[in-house]
Amino acid sequence: MYKDIRNIAIIAHVDHGKTTLVDEMLKQSGTFRENEEVAERVMDSGDLEKEKGITISSKNTAVKWGETKINIIDTPGHADFGGEVERILKMVNGVIILVDAAEGPLPQTKFVLRKSLDLGYEPIVVINKIDRKDARPDEVLNEIFDLFVMLDATNEQLDFPIIYAEGINGIAKYELEDDNEDLEPLFETIVEKIPPPEQNTDTHFKMLVSSIDWNDYVGRIAIGRVEQGTIEQNQQIALLDRKGNLKEKGKATKLFTFNGLKREPIDKAEAGDIFALAGYEQVDIGDTLTDASDMTAIDYYDIDQPTMAMFFRVNNSPFAGREGEYVTSNMLKDRLMRETRTNVSIEVKQTENPDIYKVSGRGELQLAILTETMRREGYEFAVSRPEVLFKEIDGQRHEPFEEVVVDVHQDYSNRVIDNLQQRKGIMTSMTQEGENNRLTFKVPSRGLIGFRSEMLTETRGTGIMHQQFDSYEPFAGEIPGRTSGTLIALERGEVTSYALEGLQDRGTFLVEPGDSVYQGQIVGINNRSDDLVVNVVKKKNLTNHRATQSADAVKIDPAKKMSLEQYIEFIDNDELLEVTPKSLRIRKLYLDPNERKRAEKRKEFV
Repeated sequence: MYKDIRNIAIIAHVDHGKTTLVDEMLKQSGTFRENEEVAERVMDSGDLEKEKGITISSKNTAVKWGETKINIIDTPGHADFGGEVERILKMVNGVIILVDAAEGPLPQTKFVLRKSLDLGYEPIVVINKIDRKDARPDEVLNEIFDLFVMLDATNEQLDFPIIYAEGINGIAKYELEDDNEDLEPLFETIVEKIPPPEQNTDTHFKMLVSSIDWNDYVGRIAIGRVEQGTIEQNQQIALLDRKGNLKEKGKATKLFTFNGLKREPIDKAEAGDIFALAGYEQVDIGDTLTDASDMTAIDYYDIDQPTMAMFFRVNNSPFAGREGEYVTSNMLKDRLMRETRTNVSIEVKQTENPDIYKVSGRGELQLAILTETMRREGYEFAVSRPEVLFKEIDGQRHEPFEEVVVDVHQDYSNRVIDNLQQRKGIMTSMTQEGENNRLTFKVPSRGLIGFRSEMLTETRGTGIMHQQFDSYEPFAGEIPGRTSGTLIALERGEVTSYALEGLQDRGTFLVEPGDSVYQGQIVGINNRSDDLVVNVVKKKNLTNHRATQSADAVKIDPAKKMSLEQYIEFIDNDELLEVTPKSLRIRKLYLDPNERKRAEKRKEFV
């Protein structure tokens, strides 16, 4: 049992190198054998995390440095997963703020730094990727200091230690000129600057549950820091909810501590250490585990509320039930409620219709990741266009605004500025770095739905966008929606080359010859702004004339392939995205064209 413990979280904007740095910390602390093969970004264990190259959920690991055990929590860098960062900050005693030496502090850096400073932590600043050709560590350090000042940091917090790092090479330095070849300066700074947790073992056991895991053998596993006292295996422990009400009493059947990437069984855990405990099926994030003789709950740190919602509903298209394993209303509800138990920034409410659930989260990406995860688990359902959550403040309607930073080549700056201004965005700053401009805007969250794909088109794929919730502001007024109409299938059947060839000048198709479609399914994007019903299943009439070879050689442009996120950005208010384990289809809410006309008159889009 290590008496000297440090608990730290590594926080930063997305893609600044947190997970890569943790990889090197694990390697240099002797966690892996010399001949052991280790994957890149070993902490990003989920399939979606590996594919997208981003961290989605917080994860625990621990390394040993000399006589000190360092518990490390790797956190997501994308703003939509901020709830993952907020809930674990109470579990640690200090943070490492990681900043890219070229990009500098970005919106998510500001968000997590504000939370850390509010909790009184004195962060260690690591300026990473100093080996980049466009690195500018001195200017970035000034920007970080300005950010600390803007967030009202105390004098002690402003006196932060600075480490320069090449995370991918496992190098950390006190000064840029140092010729150090390992991470020793970083480990030394953690041990010296991060305070050890209070280790009051002479009192009753208490622990706040900050994370939940699952194991097929032992069920739900509660993860958190022991606030006080000690716990031993098979000890009788009470589980309290956030309000202090008793949920269940039981025995701590299994105790685990973290060692590298493994969980090691232990007999006893003491105050200050981060550990995992099994034996409580009803445990949720924010609950308190406590000795039965002291039934008071630990205060839970409230996290920011969701700003965006989507409606998840049972799939009722003509192709419903063909490809999914879980298709009923109860299955959909159980899966969504299960998500709320481990993902504290997701809220689920049942609507008046028992087949429709309102799912609220931090942003499009978070809701898209949930959709993709469920899809891969075998669920089949439909989702609506994302909508923002309004608030009434002093009798006035307010909506969420986001801070948006776009890095774009100066040739394309005007297009991005015009687009964001049409979406009610207000420019707050514009700085030039080489041939690129960094544009900072304050934009209603509504205005950002669909903006990313438009921005990539306007900048020939070179623009980089970062966003972060800023505040609730008075309603900004109407924002123009999608500019292009759709091509809608007239009837059910299989798409034919003959039909597509005759319709090519109408727009871009989302389907290919041989695909099955149904009436009301959207099969393409119209070149004009209105919707057009087309027959894509029409067959060539047979005649007794022999066709020439040139007449048979049909040339059709390839279908436009879109990702789940692009589909979610594309769909309009009167459309749904049908999600199955094998397919993504867009359809009109009302499949019958006469129903659509009647609904348009009533304006009754759900």
